Amino acid sequence: MGTANVDTSELVSKMLKKKRIEHNVLNAKNHANEAKIIEKAGQKNAVTIATNMAGRGTDIKLGEGVPELGGLFVLGTERNESRRIDNQLRGRSGRQGDPGMSQFFLSMEDTLMRRFAKEQMQNTLQKMGMEDDEPLESKVVTRIVEYSQKRVEGHNFDARKQILQYDDVMREQRDIIYKQRMDVLESDNLSEVVEGMMKSVLDRTVAQYTPEAEVPEDWDIEGLIAELNNTVLYRGDVTVNDLYGKEPEEIIEFLDGKVKANYKAKEAEIGEEKMREFEKVIMLRAVDRKWMNHIDQMEQLRQGIHLRAYAQNDPLREYRQEGYTMFEIMVSDIEEEVTRYVMKARIRNNMERQEVAEQKEATHGEKKQEEKKKQPIKKGTEVGRNEPCPCGSGKKYKHCHGA
Repeated sequence: MGTANVDTSELVSKMLKKKRIEHNVLNAKNHANEAKIIEKAGQKNAVTIATNMAGRGTDIKLGEGVPELGGLFVLGTERNESRRIDNQLRGRSGRQGDPGMSQFFLSMEDTLMRRFAKEQMQNTLQKMGMEDDEPLESKVVTRIVEYSQKRVEGHNFDARKQILQYDDVMREQRDIIYKQRMDVLESDNLSEVVEGMMKSVLDRTVAQYTPEAEVPEDWDIEGLIAELNNTVLYRGDVTVNDLYGKEPEEIIEFLDGKVKANYKAKEAEIGEEKMREFEKVIMLRAVDRKWMNHIDQMEQLRQGIHLRAYAQNDPLREYRQEGYTMFEIMVSDIEEEVTRYVMKARIRNNMERQEVAEQKEATHGEKKQEEKKKQPIKKGTEVGRNEPCPCGSGKKYKHCHGA
């Protein structure tokens, strides 16, 4: 007996128990005994209730005398949304030349019928003059059920197709990020990449504070310098007079020279090898953290994007557009974070490690001195047991080295 879900299998089991019909239930709750249940399912007078997913991929061997009685009889309590699943249930009987048959029982209250075929079925029953409690066997009903299943399968296919289209957006972004991350891991020198990021940050910042829609007199040059002091410049590198009267391209060119000079000075200060290692660590950390945040934001966008359909907008197109914008923002945030850390972070020599090493050496020296003090003294003259110990501990000899 095949059921569509675990709840239905338990309901049918209760009904059989009331009728005192011995049976086994094969569902997700007793998968440990699945093999034993299937082994007994083909025996004479055996009744087995199984869900769609239970016992798949195994043949039910018919017991002695069962083929003569007609073989395995498969009874379906309802039609599934997919014809493929129904055929899998039918295929339990008549395997490898064994006899068998199958039959499905439907109710107008089944989910499939209620959602997709109730009105059509009711009209058919009224035309045929059938009563509500009268069983019905008709090819017309079969065709209606199959038509309903086709509708469900088409709906599910469209849903899966749409999911794949949404996933394609994330897949494209994932490929870009993973490639960038792999390039970072495999590269021994990221100086060109870092310089490119600093240039991008500089271009965006200048464009933000010198918009084309405003006249130069309205540009916020002080705000521009303050913002750059937080990322790529140091206080005092540039003044308002240095930038006053310049076009945006000239400002970028002037500031780019300052940024490169600061970058080279930083590299000379800590050493090229240490600078390369530091850049790699900073870049990997920035990419990983920003990418994880981006995944969460994209999932939140996806959960509510279907509401755009109420405004006559294509949710998938909206998701693509906003996802692309969010991805660009994420890339900008990565560039800004890498730039800020590379230019602003102070890399100190590992003084703590040196201090620990010095403490260990000092402790080791103290232990040696202590051990040296506790070495047994060589007695030149006889020392009384109650006399002070010659080691200088202040204790009596009998309680110290004479013990």
